[in-house]
Amino acid sequence: MPRNLPQALHYIIEALASLYILVLLLRIWLPWLRADFRNPLAQGILRLTSPLVVPLRRIIPSFGRLDTATLLVAFAIQYAAVFLILLLYVAFEIMSMPTIGAIALTSIVKLIMLSVNLFAFAILIRVVLSWVAPGMHNPATAIVATLSEPVLRPLRRVIPPMGGFDLSPMLAIIGLFALNIVIRGYSPLGL
Repeated sequence: MPRNLPQALHYIIEALASLYILVLLLRIWLPWLRADFRNPLAQGILRLTSPLVVPLRRIIPSFGRLDTATLLVAFAIQYAAVFLILLLYVAFEIMSMPTIGAIALTSIVKLIMLSVNLFAFAILIRVVLSWVAPGMHNPATAIVATLSEPVLRPLRRVIPPMGGFDLSPMLAIIGLFALNIVIRGYSPLGL
């Protein structure tokens, strides 16, 4: 059996969990950013996440605009993914099983990092779209603009365009990735 099999399985578990958690995080962030939910992409996000969120929402109410049911589902999936990865490493005798608190804290840190990545990737996609198809408008660009504008707007006030180039996306992406490095330091398991 190859020695790097645990890393490959770790990648598969984390990738699949992260993809669905990103959709859940979109469901959390879009109302906060006042996104238009008549957007077909936003409707798709609701359809993908409703089977897990709606039954839980009947039990757990929202706090203001914070969708606690969706947040709890995202945390549960992230916790399960971290737990599965740890079980994998324990089975291959790479590490011993940590405490429940360490797994929970690692899951919270990973959720925060995924949220930061969501904004960074939205900005990156917006930049690429401005090069490839400037002025194009479709449901995806509307969602990308909704996610990126709250991060870019304060930077644009401080850094004006230079020679027609907007440097705020580059600085925002650098800042968000640096923030992720700091946040990762709070993860007790280093996953």
